[in-house]
Amino acid sequence: MKIFISLLSGLLLFAFAGENLLAQHRNITVILLRHAEKDKAEEEHSLDPNLSPEGRERAERLVKVIGGYNPDAIFSSAFKRTRATVAPLASRGELRIMAQYYDHRNLKQIADLVMQGKFQRIVIAGHNSTTPALANLLIGQEKYKALDESEYDKIWIIKIKRKKNKPDEIEEKVIQY
Repeated sequence: MKIFISLLSGLLLFAFAGENLLAQHRNITVILLRHAEKDKAEEEHSLDPNLSPEGRERAERLVKVIGGYNPDAIFSSAFKRTRATVAPLASRGELRIMAQYYDHRNLKQIADLVMQGKFQRIVIAGHNSTTPALANLLIGQEKYKALDESEYDKIWIIKIKRKKNKPDEIEEKVIQY
């Protein structure tokens, strides 16, 4: 009986270790975007304004622009405008979504989560300074600068091809929508 329990324990440990190794070697697509246009009138009275009508329209367009990637996780900072930007995408019934908040002041934490490889296709909504900064963290170089306060139309698509015992291959592009 002790041999059976030891063997079963060993098999379970091997299964969990194998699952983690496989997760670390899969390809990852990360879609980074700034929240859509915020309500300027509300911004005068609140640090957490809602989206403007134009911002709500942009959030709806986002579904058409990146919905085909079929994200399996969506992360947003806790602000109303970032949550509202990804809400139409998250509400699509056919997507397996894990909508969560991340701390926009700790980008390394979300970058580490991305690199764990638990998700294959991830959407992360952020801000004019955090979104380019997170792109830089993921690609390993200081390539992108903070967006102008009036820029809401850029999306970073970063593809990370995990290689066993070799450096990851990273492709990135910026599109406008």
